[in-house]
Amino acid sequence: MQRTVIVVGHGMVGHRFVEALRTRDRERRFKVVILGEENDPAYDRVGLSGYVDSWDREALALPGNRFADDPEVELRTGTRVAAIDSHERRVVTDTGERLAYDSLVLATGSSAFVPPVPGHDLPGCHVYRTLDDLDGIAADARAALARDAAAVGVVIGGGLLGLEAANALRGLGIAPHVVEYNPRLMPNQVDSGGGEHLARMITDLGITLSLGTSTERIEPGDDGGVRVTLSDDTRVEAGLVVFAAGVRPRDELARAAGLDVAERGGVHTDLTCTTSDPDIYAIGEVAAVEGRCYGLVGPGYATAEVLADRLVGGDATFPGADLSTKLKLLGVEVASFGDALGTSPGALSVVVSDPVGGTYAKLVLSDDASVLLGGVLVGDTSSYGMLRPLVGATLPGDPVGLISPAADGSSALGLSALPDDAQICSCNDVSKGTLCAAVADGACTVADLKKCTGAGTSCGSCVPLLSKILDESGVVQSRSLCEHFPQSRAELFELVLASRVRTFSGLIGRFGTGTGCDICKPTVASILASTGSEHILGGEQATLQDTNDAFLANIQRNGTYSVVPRVPGGDITAEQLILIGEIARDFDLYTKITGGQRIDLFGARVEQLPQIWRRLVDGGMESGQAYGKSLRTVKSCVGSDWCRYGQQDSVQLAVDLELRYRGLRSPHKLKMGVSGCARECAEARGKDVGVIATESGWNLYVCGNGGMTPKHAQLLAGDLDTATLIRYIDRFLMYYIRTADRLQRTAPWLDDLDGGLDRLRQVVVDDALGLAADFEAAMARHVDGYSCEWKGVLDDPEKLARFVSFVNAPDAPDPTVSFGESHGRKVPVLLGQPVVPVKGA
Repeated sequence: MQRTVIVVGHGMVGHRFVEALRTRDRERRFKVVILGEENDPAYDRVGLSGYVDSWDREALALPGNRFADDPEVELRTGTRVAAIDSHERRVVTDTGERLAYDSLVLATGSSAFVPPVPGHDLPGCHVYRTLDDLDGIAADARAALARDAAAVGVVIGGGLLGLEAANALRGLGIAPHVVEYNPRLMPNQVDSGGGEHLARMITDLGITLSLGTSTERIEPGDDGGVRVTLSDDTRVEAGLVVFAAGVRPRDELARAAGLDVAERGGVHTDLTCTTSDPDIYAIGEVAAVEGRCYGLVGPGYATAEVLADRLVGGDATFPGADLSTKLKLLGVEVASFGDALGTSPGALSVVVSDPVGGTYAKLVLSDDASVLLGGVLVGDTSSYGMLRPLVGATLPGDPVGLISPAADGSSALGLSALPDDAQICSCNDVSKGTLCAAVADGACTVADLKKCTGAGTSCGSCVPLLSKILDESGVVQSRSLCEHFPQSRAELFELVLASRVRTFSGLIGRFGTGTGCDICKPTVASILASTGSEHILGGEQATLQDTNDAFLANIQRNGTYSVVPRVPGGDITAEQLILIGEIARDFDLYTKITGGQRIDLFGARVEQLPQIWRRLVDGGMESGQAYGKSLRTVKSCVGSDWCRYGQQDSVQLAVDLELRYRGLRSPHKLKMGVSGCARECAEARGKDVGVIATESGWNLYVCGNGGMTPKHAQLLAGDLDTATLIRYIDRFLMYYIRTADRLQRTAPWLDDLDGGLDRLRQVVVDDALGLAADFEAAMARHVDGYSCEWKGVLDDPEKLARFVSFVNAPDAPDPTVSFGESHGRKVPVLLGQPVVPVKGA
């Protein structure tokens, strides 16, 4: 008979447990019911601060979090469990529903701890824990900025959560003031020396710190905000308060059900994650394994895997927890591992401190200085991946040499120094020996190692070590574009420039082999477009394009296309708005205003595209290139023209940038944003190029991306005049276009760039390569050679002949294209679906 497992809580650990159980339960002996209190299914709570960059809940969603294709898993979100009836083996929801279980898994996690400060429950006081919490924080932040352009947000707690909350406030345009009871930041991870470095670097970022200070009371403020009084009698007039002073395990269900709880909270379990009731288990932050709670995702995942194994008859037990931490807070790298605070008897410490360079490194050693016990790294964590696996092992060399970079900046450590049982991936407990065995069995890429061992599939911090293992195992990792070109994309780009070959057949005949494929053809097409002004549908070029570029429009799920005219900087005239509306009406198109301040027209058939383009081009509009790996949009706020807070004319700059870089082909799509002040209404720091106005000019941010792994853009240069700003953007874009890999966005390109942001600044600002003039000249040639691709088709009968649904009936519409309706909106109906309105879909 099938057994029912009820999982209370659908956070990261609860989700991991269900995935692990479904993988192991090949005979489908278990039916799983997930009861999640939040309305959102499992999401990446570790990356919660990334939500501020995109406000896209789905961007944080864990893969497969809805189990839509698994009939053995029932997911209920927005469902709170009110009680456990262990005698009848049932849970009771807050609606009174009683659900029976054979096994009950408590994955309720933790809740934010709010100190009993007078006034902690006033309006404007928040915790930092969930997506809904961040929505509330953002709403109060906007209200605070409306009242005061220099609004302050008080963050109570200077640990991991507190600094994440401070970063979120800063992203919202609020000036953070962090209050920490301990005399240093991150007291559980770094020592006093590392804390001093961290505090200095955080303060340099403009964040106010009150260390060794407590909060006395919170009162309503005079202007609608709150007044926070600290123990040193400091009074802070704040727009809002965020409590990030730690978490407490959510063990209230277990307590009410009579389960054993640990002395300091949490549901007491043994090493198999079994509670005092043999049918009830606890995993993740709520589980006190042998009396101890672990507040990190790595140990939580370990409990999930142990329990899944146990339920299918295995003998796994909790292996212990690696509490090592490596992260980047407010742009500052911090790591700690092992006995970071040196609490072991007789422990010795070796410290290398560089306050000028902004780095601090400490190793904690055994009393005979032979065994590594732990360490702290601040400012530069590049050696973390090699040092952490050495904890508990004999040191391979002089400890000072291990944390003192060589003259060339390299580390003294190599993978050969690590024993086979050294843990490379702490999230999934993968050792060096396991990875080396996988290489011996034929794994020859990082993707292969991920697939066969699971290493690098969680937080991803160990991925650089996977590449090193391949390198040191003698595996040559190919940088070739594909089987037809042995060169990388960057090398092929240089060959195009040097050889002046302007056709794919010429390139593959001279530098490659075979006839090409769907990897190298569009890549070469992009390179040719980046280095010349020929129309992409001209001659041989037309055969190289993918579907979207081949028809200069984005194909949709039912085979129709979307048409996106350019609206530079979101600046549009009434006549152009009327024109778009008339076209949408006449061709029965669905219209959608996008996040990039443009209007998309959906549902156009191939043969209708030139007719639509003709009307747009005649009305003074042009292709917005939404189909291309090129500049998409330059988003802007209303700037100093209309906004009372605007410091510069963001609209005009956005228009100028979009007109300058329109049509610029690149390895991946490019998005830009220009904000007229620090309130960031254009969300510029979520873009590949972001510009934010200051009182004296412009701050330039680069390499921010949305998508599956959102990244905040980083400051490249500040307080620039407009001419210098444009020169730097020219150089940045050309450097990226020449050196990035195929389909590599700017954020991962920067991650792969040797030297990172510092190196990029040297190339763009300091002209370290001596190529600045070349980059600027190349951009000038692009600007001079630009022409609208839609108009290029309309003016050329040969190109125009491509836009037909049927060659023998060029004016006939495609009969397989149909539409229905969902919630009053026009939607495509796919082939094979009934062609009727879809109500309430």
